[in-house]
Amino acid sequence: MPELSRRRRLLVLAICCMSLLIVSLDNTILNVALPSIQHDLHASVAGMQWTIDAYTLVLAALLMLAGSTADRLGRRRVFLVGLVVFAAGSLLCSMAPSLEWLVIFRMVQAVGGSMLNPVAMSIITNTFTEPRERARAIGVWGGVVGISMAAGPVIGGLLVQSVGWRSIFWINVPIGALALFLTLRYVPESRAPRPRRVDPVGQLLVIGLLGSLTYAIIEAPDAGWASPEILAFVLLALASLAGLLGYERRRREPLIDLRFFHSAPFSGATVVAVCAFAALAGFLFINTLYLQNIRGLSALDAGLYMLPMAGMTLIFAPLSGRLVGSRGPRLSLLLAGAAMGASGLIFAAFDAQSADPLMFTGYVLFGIGFGLVNAPITNTAVSGMPRAQAGVAAAVASTSRQVGQSLGVAVIGAVLASGAHATATTDAFLAAGRPAWWIIAGCGAAVLLLGALTTGRWAKATADRTAALFEDEAPGHQPADARS
Repeated sequence: MPELSRRRRLLVLAICCMSLLIVSLDNTILNVALPSIQHDLHASVAGMQWTIDAYTLVLAALLMLAGSTADRLGRRRVFLVGLVVFAAGSLLCSMAPSLEWLVIFRMVQAVGGSMLNPVAMSIITNTFTEPRERARAIGVWGGVVGISMAAGPVIGGLLVQSVGWRSIFWINVPIGALALFLTLRYVPESRAPRPRRVDPVGQLLVIGLLGSLTYAIIEAPDAGWASPEILAFVLLALASLAGLLGYERRRREPLIDLRFFHSAPFSGATVVAVCAFAALAGFLFINTLYLQNIRGLSALDAGLYMLPMAGMTLIFAPLSGRLVGSRGPRLSLLLAGAAMGASGLIFAAFDAQSADPLMFTGYVLFGIGFGLVNAPITNTAVSGMPRAQAGVAAAVASTSRQVGQSLGVAVIGAVLASGAHATATTDAFLAAGRPAWWIIAGCGAAVLLLGALTTGRWAKATADRTAALFEDEAPGHQPADARS
């Protein structure tokens, strides 16, 4: 891609951030609308979980394919297709006649969404090549998540109360159309010098692993963990994982290059992404149900209640980008893990939801932690890899986020569903949700621990050795056995 002026680079960054805005805004708005969707479409807790996870699962399964396809066919071209499909899927969601159709149309949305965020991140990393400037750009990118978290609940609440839940999907259309026009006009085309080939077997194994695991977790509270149906899906998940590891290790150009995980910072960033976004998804899911179904707040009031968390994310995400650019990812990860873990602990051990001051303290801490965690994840995932692999590396990081969200909703929802028969009162809901809050606290502790382990000298040495594997490799030179 040709060198662009600073003004043009900033414009490209703004266009890419628009794609992140519609995807992130869609998720935060949907959480506020869940009780209305539940009432209108007569959905169970599992039905609400599928409304979210149908999207995140398809997104997670296709992100790496989208990243490698964009590296091969052109990032701008794939990005444009993603905008069109995502906007079309949003329109279909607004017309869904039943929960089943809503889930299907959410999957259509996800197909488009899979072509947006990882491809946009790849465009950014190829546009901002200077490490410090790139870290700042990624900080702005992370700040957009904060904007969506701040605006999503309020906009969603207003739309649900004034027009109805179907209107939450309309907002994606004009933003998507504007991004489409600006992309056509200002974003240059770029490709990887040596893109990867399509890996259909690996793609099917990823779908089998993510789909079967999530299905087992969501449906287990109703069917029972020992039921033949759930055991079959657990076995399918294990078989898919074993097959994926064995097959990808032997393939010359795999969907998931296992050499990436020789880098401790990259592996740490992957697990941190899963833990942080699982905590976020669980946090939003349990709070939405509590504020609207238990406290009886309107969708708008529930959105306003969660503004302290969203506001802190909005403030600390760009600060984290600057911090990563000047001092590296370690401090951001340590502070993020400590804040998220403390938030979960307040809710788990002190029943923060029973007292507003304590609850808002928990919201503020979680918002600070989540605001700090996004920039070091992305920066660590892409900074140690050659630019030619930017699409795939960014897609692995984005996939980890979506896997985390899927697992967060599945696990937290399953915990709530196990005690859902007694959640008609505040005390009963608090008791049913306490294990969920301990899980969220554990996710924060994992971020803290991994931040400490994967950002030191030893970790950097593993990243340098991993990067050398790619940089020194000539096309077709190294056999598959030598790489594994």
